[in-house]
Amino acid sequence: MLKDITLGQYFPADSIVHRMDPRTKIIVTVLYVAVVFMAKNAFALALPVLFLFTAAALSQIPPRLLLKSVKGIIPIIVLTGLLNMFYVRGETVYWSWWVFSFSKEGIFNALFIVSRILIMIAGSSMLTYTTTPTTLTDGIERLMMPLKLFRINVHDLAMVMTIALRMVPTLIEETDRIISAQKARGADMESGGPIKRLRAMLPVFLPLLISAFLRARDLAIAMECRCYTGVNRTRMKVLRMARRDYLAFGVFLLLLAGVLLLNIPFKAVLL
Repeated sequence: MLKDITLGQYFPADSIVHRMDPRTKIIVTVLYVAVVFMAKNAFALALPVLFLFTAAALSQIPPRLLLKSVKGIIPIIVLTGLLNMFYVRGETVYWSWWVFSFSKEGIFNALFIVSRILIMIAGSSMLTYTTTPTTLTDGIERLMMPLKLFRINVHDLAMVMTIALRMVPTLIEETDRIISAQKARGADMESGGPIKRLRAMLPVFLPLLISAFLRARDLAIAMECRCYTGVNRTRMKVLRMARRDYLAFGVFLLLLAGVLLLNIPFKAVLL
């Protein structure tokens, strides 16, 4: 299950999406999440799905990676779907008890919410799949430049955010190694109820916490030894918008217009 978490991972490839400016990808990703939640019906939601599949094909991302990005949160998705299914009261009720009800509208609402979450997670994963940590740091820093007016150290803030994102896969691998080591010593972490499993994970949390602090210390020492301060930092690659970036914004505007248009009920259009 831990290996199914793909947050912060980068998939190397030489595609048009990989070569896009990181600022474009960050802005489009944030707006894409907003557009997914703006979709009010299945027809409007189909456009973000088409946009996602097209972006994945252009970036040469294997479909298994998109499925892997959502596999780690399946329990949360299932719980969200059940809550929306039994707490939504509709006109066609099949079963009802106390505050719970099972209706046709509840089923469609649960499927719609689950689809939204799946599309949002898969679309957000495309950002880290196609952008290296260094490039992502540069993009975040450039987008947060206006914060310098409030005397905020934009570079340090962007660096902290990127390092935190990049450390997620490393900590996941470390957790998996600690669990394997504890199992080799005879620890039982798979049998019993939830409380027993949680207690069995306690010997994992402490070594993981110590390992995280040691890694942070080693990283800080390495940056200090290289006299890294972030002041007057030069870049090997200067970020510049290209034709493909403006084309991406244009396609996204068409996506936004299509979603807004399909949100209008067909009855209202006919009237």
